Parts: sequence; structure tokens; C-alpha cells
Amino acid sequence: QVQVVESGGGLVQAVGSLRLSCTASGLTFGRLNMGWFRQAPGKDGEGVAVIASDGTSSYAASVKGRFTISQDKAKNTLYLQMDNLKPKDTAVYYCAVGGGSTLTAIEALDYMTRLDFGYWGPGTQVTVSS
Repeated sequence: QVQVVESGGGLVQAVGSLRLSCTASGLTFGRLNMGWFRQAPGKDGEGVAVIASDGTSSYAASVKGRFTISQDKAKNTLYLQMDNLKPKDTAVYYCAVGGGSTLTAIEALDYMTRLDFGYWGPGTQVTVSS
């Protein structure tokens, strides 16, 4: 049974940093596309960042240069380092796994944005105060 669980959310002041973690069990870590999606109240969900099965990554324009996605295959863990946080980054952040192994990182980000990844965590709240 596949389980995806996020951690590391919280309250932080603007320009601060947070690191989110995602552990995934029941699947072959690193051979699938994995990423982060966020949902803020009253707004459309947004695919934030993804690592494709080939190891390449892609980011939403809104976070490029501030967020970094990475993975530790030995620990079956995906990370999202978030720096220079802004109030508009406030959202529930979800870890997601899925898509086909032939997707490019850009394609995988699009798949995730359309909620076409197969496995999702319950989410972790990130709140950025001004």
C-alpha cells in the first residue's frame, strides 16, 4: 500500500525559510515523478515543483529562484527548500507522486497541476506572515 506523508510546514515571517519533507512508502522511490502542489483558499491550485523520473526538475514561475526541490533516494524522502518566503506563498502544500516514466519535468509539472498524479499526501500548512 502506497503512503505519502508531508511534514515541515508551519508559520514563518516573510523573507524567512522553511523546508518541507515528504516520505513515500510502498513504491520505488526515485523511479517516479514526484513533486509539490499547493492550494491556497479561494485560489486555483498550483504545481510548485517536480522532479521527473530522469532526475530533472521544473518549477512554477512564481517560485523559481526561491524554492529548490531535491530528493534523497536512500531515505525515500523528497524535499522542498523554500527561501525568501512571501505572504502569497501561504497555502496547504501537498506532496504528489505519479505520471508516466517518459514524461519530461515540464510535462510532469503540468500533469501534477492537472491533478493527474496517482498518489497524494494529506498536506501540510505553510503560513507566511508579513
